[in-house]
Amino acid sequence: MSAQQTIHVAGEWRGAASGATREIIDPADAKPFATIAEGGAEDADAAIAAARAAFDEGSWPGTPVAERAALLRRVADLLVRDREKIGLLESRDAGKTLEEGRVDVDCVADAFRYFADLVIGEGAGRVVDAGSDDIHSVVVHEPIGVCSMITPWNYPLLQASWKIAPALAAGNTFVIKPSEITPLTTVALIELLAEAGLPTGVANIVTGPGHTVGARLADHPDVDLVSFTGGLVSGTKVAQAAALGVKKVALELGGKNPNVVFADACATDEGFDTAVDQALNAAFIHSGQVCSAGGRLIIEESVRERFVAELARRAEKIKLGRGTEDGVECGPLVSKEQREKTEGYVASALAEGAVLRTGGKRPEPTDARPATGYFYEPTVLDQCHREMKVVREEVFGPVLTVETFRTEDEAVALANDTEYGLAGAVWTTDSGRARRMARRMRHGTIWINDFHPYLPQAEWGGFGKSGVGRELGPAGLAEYREAKHVYENLAPKPVRWFAG
Repeated sequence: MSAQQTIHVAGEWRGAASGATREIIDPADAKPFATIAEGGAEDADAAIAAARAAFDEGSWPGTPVAERAALLRRVADLLVRDREKIGLLESRDAGKTLEEGRVDVDCVADAFRYFADLVIGEGAGRVVDAGSDDIHSVVVHEPIGVCSMITPWNYPLLQASWKIAPALAAGNTFVIKPSEITPLTTVALIELLAEAGLPTGVANIVTGPGHTVGARLADHPDVDLVSFTGGLVSGTKVAQAAALGVKKVALELGGKNPNVVFADACATDEGFDTAVDQALNAAFIHSGQVCSAGGRLIIEESVRERFVAELARRAEKIKLGRGTEDGVECGPLVSKEQREKTEGYVASALAEGAVLRTGGKRPEPTDARPATGYFYEPTVLDQCHREMKVVREEVFGPVLTVETFRTEDEAVALANDTEYGLAGAVWTTDSGRARRMARRMRHGTIWINDFHPYLPQAEWGGFGKSGVGRELGPAGLAEYREAKHVYENLAPKPVRWFAG
């Protein structure tokens, strides 16, 4: 495969039908380091046709579950083999640290193994009691068909795996469009699927922009399911396009996630240090470019000043730089546009009365962070309120806003006062309060005295405008299946409804 042949259709690597290409930029220095094919609607049509033929005429949908599971495990093993190479590629492509890239590869391998175990551990179907020994009634699950997958730029490999692993476990074929900004590790994953022995046409990838490739994947009549992870505006367009064909849709559209800290969690030095450390992790890992980022610190008023002062002091010490450099804790933003967007949010917050405790600017350049890179200092904005744009909208940058509360009811009201509902956390030593908060907070995932861990066995998704559908867990597999009721009469007899 040449550097520009990043479109994979019916088992063959090719360039774009138009001949167009795109340079991939390293956000640490704004220099191009790879070239990909810039596909379009024609390429999407070819990929969908290949996936359709592989599903309707190929062997994969009827492949025994044990064989499908074995292939998923081989893919996991190949990921472990190539961990260093793929982790480095993810670091350069998305700007994250090398260690984050390695952890992403580990998580992807875990996801493939989880869905292999899940699908092979299932029974033959759910028996339905028809009230007669002469009737055998069972509900079975079958692959849904051709799946379109559209993934975001922040966790390209991880988000691809959350869709590809369950889709393959269920027996589907697919076409995936990674973000045109960070496509390289998804291309690498398709290569590993082929190496693992996946039949021709089952896995297809088209690299290209959303307004052409993504739009075609959403509205094509031969697509049975569209799975999209990204922003609310684009997700709404995908849902509208898919609705015309009454396609099944799964959407994960981001969040504005509260991290609620009660004073009792900070009563000891260890508790205080842990809550501060996790607040930093919640807001600034991968420069805040995480759909579940805890960018809203909601803290009890009695400990606000001490907590925010220490938070700002430690945020100033976060080491920014190229993700491949030793000791770097936070990399650049993914693009020039994303940094400018972040700067706009901070400017609007200051104009609306927020108090800057640290950050709020581009850092001084060093050898580890060239002046041309898209770096931005971890930023803490104190004295924020719910009317501020920075508090209500998803920033996707290293920006933490601070709000305060006095009562548990007020904490719940602030946590739930968002159009999103993806994830949130609560910090308290009161187990009763923790359970009450978890019950009352309207978010798809609630962490208690922790932030950011996810389990392959647990469903991931949100409430409100964070999307519809679930990824991971049994529900993640169910997204890629249709239920079929098979009713067998073992002793058929005439019913004589009509004269004759």
